[in-house]
Amino acid sequence: MAALRQQQLAAALLFLLSQGLSFPLGQDSKQAPTCGYQSCHATKPGMLNVHLIPHTHDDVGWLKTVDQYYYGDRNEIQHAGVQYILDSVVDQLLKNPDRRFIYVETAFFYRWWKQQSASMQQTVKQLVNEGRLEFVNGGWCMSDEATTHYSAVIDQMTLGLRFLNDTFGPCGRPRVAWHIDPFGHAREHASMFAQMGYDGFFFGRLDYQDRHRRMTNKEQELLWRASDSLPPPVADLFTGILPNGYNPPEGFCWDQSCSDAPIRDDPDLEDYNVDDVVSRFLAIAGSQSLVYKTNHIIMTMGSDFQYENANLWYKNLDKLIHYVNAEQANGIKVNLLYSTPSCYLQELHRSNLSWPLKTDDFFPYADDAHDFWTGYFTSRPALKRYERVSNSNLQTCNQLEVLGGPISRDGPFGNGDSQTMKEAMAVAQHHDAVSGTEKQHVANDYARRLANGWKHCQVLVSNSLASLSSSSVERVYCDNLNISVCPLTESSTKFAVNVYNPLGRTVTWPVRLPVNGTAYTVSDPSGRSVDCQVVPVSSTTSRVRKGRGYAVNELVFQVLVPPLGFTTYSVSLLKDGPPPASTKHYAPTAIQNKFLQVTFDPSTGLLSGLSNLETGQSIKLTQNFYWYNASDGNNSESNQPSGAYIFRPNTSTPFVISKTAKTQTIQTSVVQEVRQWFSPWVSQVVRLYSDSRALELEWTVGPLPIDDDLGKEVITRLDTSIDTNEYFYTDSNGREVLQRKKDFRPTWNLRQSEPIAGNYFPINSRAFIKDETDQLTVVTDRSQGAGSIRNGSLEIMLHRRLLYDDVRGVGEPLNETSDIFPEGLVVRGRLMLLLDRPLTAADSHRPLAQEMVLQPLLTFTNGELHPNAKLEFSGLQASLPPAVHLLTLTQWDDNSVLLRLEHQFQSWESKTHSRPVTVNLQKLFSTLKVLGVSELNLSANQWIDEMKRLQWTPESGKRPLLKTFEDPSPWEVAFTPMQIRTFIITMSN
Repeated sequence: MAALRQQQLAAALLFLLSQGLSFPLGQDSKQAPTCGYQSCHATKPGMLNVHLIPHTHDDVGWLKTVDQYYYGDRNEIQHAGVQYILDSVVDQLLKNPDRRFIYVETAFFYRWWKQQSASMQQTVKQLVNEGRLEFVNGGWCMSDEATTHYSAVIDQMTLGLRFLNDTFGPCGRPRVAWHIDPFGHAREHASMFAQMGYDGFFFGRLDYQDRHRRMTNKEQELLWRASDSLPPPVADLFTGILPNGYNPPEGFCWDQSCSDAPIRDDPDLEDYNVDDVVSRFLAIAGSQSLVYKTNHIIMTMGSDFQYENANLWYKNLDKLIHYVNAEQANGIKVNLLYSTPSCYLQELHRSNLSWPLKTDDFFPYADDAHDFWTGYFTSRPALKRYERVSNSNLQTCNQLEVLGGPISRDGPFGNGDSQTMKEAMAVAQHHDAVSGTEKQHVANDYARRLANGWKHCQVLVSNSLASLSSSSVERVYCDNLNISVCPLTESSTKFAVNVYNPLGRTVTWPVRLPVNGTAYTVSDPSGRSVDCQVVPVSSTTSRVRKGRGYAVNELVFQVLVPPLGFTTYSVSLLKDGPPPASTKHYAPTAIQNKFLQVTFDPSTGLLSGLSNLETGQSIKLTQNFYWYNASDGNNSESNQPSGAYIFRPNTSTPFVISKTAKTQTIQTSVVQEVRQWFSPWVSQVVRLYSDSRALELEWTVGPLPIDDDLGKEVITRLDTSIDTNEYFYTDSNGREVLQRKKDFRPTWNLRQSEPIAGNYFPINSRAFIKDETDQLTVVTDRSQGAGSIRNGSLEIMLHRRLLYDDVRGVGEPLNETSDIFPEGLVVRGRLMLLLDRPLTAADSHRPLAQEMVLQPLLTFTNGELHPNAKLEFSGLQASLPPAVHLLTLTQWDDNSVLLRLEHQFQSWESKTHSRPVTVNLQKLFSTLKVLGVSELNLSANQWIDEMKRLQWTPESGKRPLLKTFEDPSPWEVAFTPMQIRTFIITMSN
């Protein structure tokens, strides 16, 4: 046995030395009883230092709900209980001061913390203060990166980091962003993490071709320059790609869910295996070191919901460290240590090397030639829309809590709160939530949480509006207006509609209310009559309502709403009024207002052209609906089916649903509509309001038929005369725009194996195609997948219904049904089309995208208005400059609020608005007096002047020097393109 041991060790040593390993020297770091970088174990120069990272990955919902995961319920689905993980880890950390553990998901930790005794809380604080328990990432969840909007990501990060800050102080502040499981990585996320003060970012998944190239060139650690507008290094983020996703090396998993053999170290036993374990580990470490740049490598020792019995892991890790390091006496230059991602990052920084620079993103992600994870960009489109609506409702709730004052939380309608909604929205950002990659019962739970949060917010909103309007009459909320359901407007002969605008500028907004009368009068707050029209409810809407409303008509008018404020309109039934607008059963040749002309082919009923009457532009534009036949996995090249994650069509040519559309036309002074029917399960309204510069396409798709045993992935495709040269453009999390090109990746030579799925990218708020003279921008109402497969074409996936699981863990097909839609989910959404010159297009699509994200909230009161009611209010003294967007206004504590303002234009996209702009904070609000201002970082967990990040040198040039733009005065704050600034403001009413 001794001879065998010497042979194995000699072989491992020979392997390490034969590879010609040479490492830059590291520096010793002495252990100190403090947290962060000062708490790191010493490393050894001239050796390969292996940083072992004990961790657990705890999904905030996936196969089980958040509650089921926390309590360890429904273990027949998946054995997982987060409360036991934290119990067990704390117990094991106390037994050996050398041990380390990192924790990520604050949503779970917050719940566990509240259940602990005071003595246990003090014990945990001590572990945190000594750096033995370290938080990484620290958001409420580990958010998805493809389908989340930046505003919701910032909110959920702020929620988690604030709890850690309040509970543990500086030692609770994470130094490292940690996104080990999301399925592709967005540039805007890296930019946000940099602005939140993180020193580095680690993730586990990237395209298999990209990984191979980076391994070959030792470029798995890099400097990500995540903005083309913010001056470096503001959005520079050191980024590391982990070697095994987030799992342990093969053969070294010692959790109760694993089957690897434990370390058996009694030499008198026949199954003694220390020599085998050591030699195998040295071989793995040596191999890994060949594809990284320094004499430090990282190994993730844990995985999904592991460490429920932490003793199994730590007992074997203690032995592994002991026996491998013992071989240093035999000349093996390998040093194992318990570590954390921040300690590993510190050693990389100490190496004083330069790093490859990356300026694009990591989409799309494929883990094999036919396995592109681009389906989830669209999966569960109804949940994606509900999450976006909920975000808008939350921002309104937050703002009205500030504007209404303390009475908003405890007023005439009871106790309201925004916290429930904040937590529900934070959970919804998880990478198996809004992504659409969870089981159906978990998706239902996410929606239930959002609905419950909105109920709490409705009380707060009612209280606030009662205070601001001096009227305590009961308010009614109609959450199903998109399908023309609102019991109050359907039955009342006189009512008022209050429209609250959460944007920092005045907006004009179309209001559509379900009614049963044929004629109405509408009056604005000054008593002036407003042009209104009554149009019949479409047959599609009547079908999808499923008995939830009985209105036969819709009342349509446009409202003008002040910034951060409301306006109130009175509506009265005219008993002897004219009949509603009639529908004409023929295809029009054109509809137009003073801004746009839209033409149709009368022989097909389809769109044929779009003209901007202000600029004199005209393009050919055809739009139709198609479906891709989802692969069932029985393909000769690959057995990969389409599923919740993966998009894999059986053919590159989609099937047209219909080459013609049946049409009805409605033309009024307020709105013109062409209603199109393509099949029993696909219809659309092409809609043009009188004062709109955007063309609205309201689509309704479903239930997708599966009686032919074929899964379907439905798209709409816009084919134009624009010469795109295979380029198109998508947003990143709703902010900066990135250029895309068909069958191309900026950082490696792509071998394209899926011509459709491999050319799909996520869009959160917009995509566009352009040439030198024309730009067609599509603004969306939710996150979706999009591609430009043909020159001059843009296609957007709207809905998916699949019959097979894609074998990525969720374990069920994406086949959504419900009590209301047992035959299959019906989804409705909107696309807004803009035609502009490329040099001025952003002046239109930037504000329109914000309108789609933060839509006005409508509330209703029955009967006459109170004579003393205040009918109009604005929380701002004036509209913000066009370049400035009010991102956050929320109560921070009793005497202060959190305010975020941002410059919403990139540096290159607007001649008018891509320049610095200033805002006077003292002159911002109309009813709130600003007493003091302090600036924080983006996540509001550090003062901006105390945020010091590690600086890194790119290979392509010198380390950049930050260029600053000075504020004109303490109260006047300056914004440069794409800059977000966060303030704590002390105020009085």
